Amino acid sequence: MNGRALQAADFGRVAVLMGGVSAEREVSLKSGRAVLSGLLARGVDAVGVEVGKHLLEPLLAQKFDRVFNILHGRGGEDGVLQGALEALELPYTGSGVLASALSMDKLKTKLCWQGAGLPTPRWMLLEGPKDREVCAEALGFPVIVKPAAEGSSLGMSRAENGSELDEAWKRASQYDCPVFAEAWVTGKEYTVALLNDAPLPLIRLETPNAFYDFDAKYRAETTQYHCPCGLCPADESALQDLALRASQCIGVSGWARVDLLVDGQGNAWLIEINTVPGMTDHSLVPMAAKAAGVEFEELVWRILETSLREPKA
Repeated sequence: MNGRALQAADFGRVAVLMGGVSAEREVSLKSGRAVLSGLLARGVDAVGVEVGKHLLEPLLAQKFDRVFNILHGRGGEDGVLQGALEALELPYTGSGVLASALSMDKLKTKLCWQGAGLPTPRWMLLEGPKDREVCAEALGFPVIVKPAAEGSSLGMSRAENGSELDEAWKRASQYDCPVFAEAWVTGKEYTVALLNDAPLPLIRLETPNAFYDFDAKYRAETTQYHCPCGLCPADESALQDLALRASQCIGVSGWARVDLLVDGQGNAWLIEINTVPGMTDHSLVPMAAKAAGVEFEELVWRILETSLREPKA
């Protein structure tokens, strides 16, 4: 295959893999149902496959030619599923094992960016209240505290002082992964969707919440999405180029979403990469695609085409 499908039959039978056991399970199910509906509307022989702890059993129980992976979070977005599908020689959408593993770990992502000379806010690992004073001296306040291996802003909170830092660490540490504090960046938040190494139009996000948290992403009706984003063409192009370099540094392929902030001095700061972004009615990739003239059914078709490439391992 050359990476393009001329007709729905070129894909064969497709498993739309959704659910999983991560904290993002419900978002994955909603994304999966939307993707399945879009593929069926285009005539693809697609089947919704809801999984729990055992990712492969439902795939092995039936005959599939490829997988549309819409599992968000650990188990589906961190290289585990990708490695298993490589072993089964079952083609799948999106990034391969290494890029998935790196991008799921926000700390490893930041280390890669730092090594490549790309801008990302200063941070430090938090191991408990004993790090309060060191954090205050190294980063100052406010900071944002994050679990390193969760998505959808789960477990994240802003800390204005030492006592809030302690509470934020307790909240983030419930997610069974390293916790870190990141210097707070005051400015505007943007996201750049990537489809086959082509950046889509930027979206600028506005929320009355302290930051673009889980509620702002999936529940609130007060979040505003600006596309066009309000930047001049040269500045938008510069951020698109930065997002593309950030994804290439990690080895991301197929599709992804890069989140970044621009401070009051106009400096851009890379925050994270999502290699299996949301596809719900509140999600950003479909919004950006629509702004580029790509409707949802065409978008899921193009994402499915990423499974036609050579093996990613």
